[in-house]
Amino acid sequence: MLIKRSITLKKHRTSLSLEKEFWDSLDLIAKNKNCSLQKLISDIDVKRKSSLASSTRVFVIENLKKFNL
Repeated sequence: MLIKRSITLKKHRTSLSLEKEFWDSLDLIAKNKNCSLQKLISDIDVKRKSSLASSTRVFVIENLKKFNL
């Protein structure tokens, strides 16, 4: 089930729909990096090469591999 959250990127409001597991993983990664969820998603947005949702999912998978989870 997708969960939609509103976020601000580059001073514009947008929404991001992800599965609960991805939101939970993003929270874990943000805590590990000692940054806010907003900052983490903004960083993903700057570096993305596809949709924000797809780029966010790839980011989560790549980072969880680093944690050996």
